[in-house]
Amino acid sequence: MVGARPQFVKEAMVSRAARRLGAWRHVLVHSGQHYDCNMSDIFFQQLEIPAPDHFLGVGSGSHGKQTGEVLVRFEEILLSERPDAVLVYGDTNTTLAGALGAVKLRIPVAHVEAGLRQEPRDMPEEINRVLTDRASTLLFCCSERGRTVLADEGIRQGVHVVGDVMYDLYRTMVPSLDPDAALRRWGLRRGAFALATLHRDFNVDRPESLEGILRGLCRVQVETGWPVLLPLHPRTRKRVEEFGLQPFLEPLHVTEPLGYLELLSCLQECALVLTDSGGFQKEAYFAGKRAVVLMPDTAWRELVETGWNLLAAPEEGAIWRASLGALDPYPYPQELYGEGRAAESLVAVLAGASFPS
Repeated sequence: MVGARPQFVKEAMVSRAARRLGAWRHVLVHSGQHYDCNMSDIFFQQLEIPAPDHFLGVGSGSHGKQTGEVLVRFEEILLSERPDAVLVYGDTNTTLAGALGAVKLRIPVAHVEAGLRQEPRDMPEEINRVLTDRASTLLFCCSERGRTVLADEGIRQGVHVVGDVMYDLYRTMVPSLDPDAALRRWGLRRGAFALATLHRDFNVDRPESLEGILRGLCRVQVETGWPVLLPLHPRTRKRVEEFGLQPFLEPLHVTEPLGYLELLSCLQECALVLTDSGGFQKEAYFAGKRAVVLMPDTAWRELVETGWNLLAAPEEGAIWRASLGALDPYPYPQELYGEGRAAESLVAVLAGASFPS
């Protein structure tokens, strides 16, 4: 079950592996929590993404309304399909609703990206993660840290470290990247620019934190002499205008939001990443780039604990100090998220699992 584009793409990797291995009959349910009608054709072509078997059309809404509507509509699908197990991904309201719907009907739940934890503990995504892990029979971790976290919480049965499906995706998409075209389009030189993304509500919805981050990006540009490429998220652009912070954008290399392939193409050739995106901080690691993570904490703590990525507060000095640290030579921590065969490993475990009838 999926509810947003990142989950859709992860599910595509798993369903493709399941079809290739003849593991089971795969039924795809899309809640419509975030419906993206503009998903690039490249995903459909290269990942062979099928149309959902069931589209719930839930749409946006409050956390309670969204979770409740997914739960009610998904229960009807479960009663008609009678699946052997339900596979859920990540930490959205769809994830929790899918897990609750299944477990209430005594259908085993398999959770992809289990064992992730992040402060503050009361953030909606964190609540969804913890409750989904508690409801799951099979828990698929991206790294050994996930296994350790679950063991500390008393969850030791059904835990499997399979690697990160997003690394599978990254390896699949790399041959489609065109870094030279991206550099030409934006007038950049290889290894002589920083790449930034900024969209988290706790960063952009408060004028003081948004200004602090923009000042930090400007500081990086001034001190290094490199342009900072900032594909500007619509939410961030709106807040910049509301708070009168346009002067802090003017020195930066601001663009419209980039598509997945173009963003990854730029990533291949940048010198430094600054981001508050959970996915992009990992993709930076996949590409061998260190990242300044503009968050008080990250669910991908192994990247910080190994010293590869650095956390930075939304303040000019903190961002520049972390950037200096990230520009220092540092040994690459190998295979934190597997070897790029997470989907196959996951399918093998799930196909071989014995569930009560």
